[in-house]
Amino acid sequence: MNKNGVIPWMRQQWRGIVKVRLKWVKNRSLDHVIDKETDLKAACLLKDAINRSSTAFLTAKSVADWQKLLGLTVPVLRFLRRYPTLFQEFPHPRWPSLPCFRLTDTALFLHSQELALHQAHQNNAVERLSKLLMMTRSRALSLYSLHSLKWDLGLPDSFEKTLVPNFPNDFQFVKSNGVVSLKLARWPEEFAVSALQQKNECGTHYREFKRGQSALAFPMKFPRGYGAQKKVRTWMEEFQKLPYVSPYADSSKIDPNSDLMEKRVVGVLHELLSLTLHKKTKRNYLRSLREELNLPHKFTRIFTRYPGIFYLSLKCKTTTITLREGYQSGKLIDPHPLVRHRDKFYRVMQTGLLYRGDGSLKHDGNNSLVENDELRSEESGEEEVETSDELCEGESSDELCEGEARE
Repeated sequence: MNKNGVIPWMRQQWRGIVKVRLKWVKNRSLDHVIDKETDLKAACLLKDAINRSSTAFLTAKSVADWQKLLGLTVPVLRFLRRYPTLFQEFPHPRWPSLPCFRLTDTALFLHSQELALHQAHQNNAVERLSKLLMMTRSRALSLYSLHSLKWDLGLPDSFEKTLVPNFPNDFQFVKSNGVVSLKLARWPEEFAVSALQQKNECGTHYREFKRGQSALAFPMKFPRGYGAQKKVRTWMEEFQKLPYVSPYADSSKIDPNSDLMEKRVVGVLHELLSLTLHKKTKRNYLRSLREELNLPHKFTRIFTRYPGIFYLSLKCKTTTITLREGYQSGKLIDPHPLVRHRDKFYRVMQTGLLYRGDGSLKHDGNNSLVENDELRSEESGEEEVETSDELCEGESSDELCEGEARE
């Protein structure tokens, strides 16, 4: 804000940018990551559900309706039987014909390691949770919305019981119309710095940005051939010249139909994906936060309009949004310790993969199943497909994988 009380970006909300209709490009490398981590997330949610159970096991009947909730393309019973290194099958004590599943010693050991990591990095989890709430209008989100994002944000399974009570000066529970929400108890100014600002704060360009003399540019990783197209390059140059609006700043004075609002929306989505451990999340999770994040009704078009920043995937009968800059050659850049632990969890899954065809147990000692496809470069596996409004705004595919496993 200058001496006249005017925020610099309020003067420049339009540049007359001519937007270009782009083709959606399928990225096999990122699709593979999403495919792999869909199974990983389902296994982790089932592991947590078993751990929460008072009996320390789940019956086949109790999980029969969880396929869509877990985002699986196979029945949950078949999925559990596929990974005997994690889930041990045994007959029910009273009804022998009813299959039951408990955690193996290996799974219990991995779970104890995960709990230790959550404890060691709880301040980092508090920062991510605080930043998400800081971007909302009411500084609060329902526990239902937060539980949908807990795996992506790296929060403990029952974070409202194990994490939040340890920080009474930062969070408080509020109840309205029967809905329990988590709200910020204070505004942590030290967290009001976006990931984009943090990446640029050491350079001279950032000092010019702080004085309102320049804008911050989003990193771009275009699909093959896009960056060389003159019309695309011109469009992106004009877009990057627009002032950068922090996702933690008040956006109520910005014209909702302006070019600046579009860049602000890109900034909010960029920041939210930056807060996730795997730099990705489901589109429906973002859609549920639309009003709180002050996003336009058709904000999902942003993902295909800016393919150099976001990648939209249709794998696993859902729509996943990935931050391109978070990956290099199909591998996550600078993974969080919890991500490394999840990779270990996935390797254990693969070393005991039970094949339904012949009932054999696959042992993969060199982890080739895990790493072979990840070594492919992003450019080697791209396929152009014409973008359509259905791709940008469709609803049905997301509904298949919404929610989480519940007891």
